[in-house]
Amino acid sequence: MPAGHVSRVRALYRRILLLHRGLPPDLKALGDQYVKDEFRRHKTVGSDEAQRFLQEWEVYASVLWQQTNENRQNSTERVCFGVSLPEEKLNDFRDEQIGQLQELMQEATKPNRQFSIPESRKPEF
Repeated sequence: MPAGHVSRVRALYRRILLLHRGLPPDLKALGDQYVKDEFRRHKTVGSDEAQRFLQEWEVYASVLWQQTNENRQNSTERVCFGVSLPEEKLNDFRDEQIGQLQELMQEATKPNRQFSIPESRKPEF
């Protein structure tokens, strides 16, 4: 892979992890782990798949940036993240990708997530 591609991937990866800091702690933990796994999984794909991968993650980063800013400005309203996937996009997914998406949705929407996020407490005097 050309050096420009590698630096583009690293910059996007860092940008996404920085954007995740604006998420609630449980979603941040889930998102960080998912991003790390996906980027690791796609290290050795062909150039066409790598381009599609980067384009989709760039869209994700853009949407997350916009939603994070909107949620910051409307702090009194219920916080909402994500977008619905159009059916035509879902039709392009492989079975493995549909399975991953379903697992991610289940993890993100279950009441007791597997991630344990300790809340910071003020010391008692």
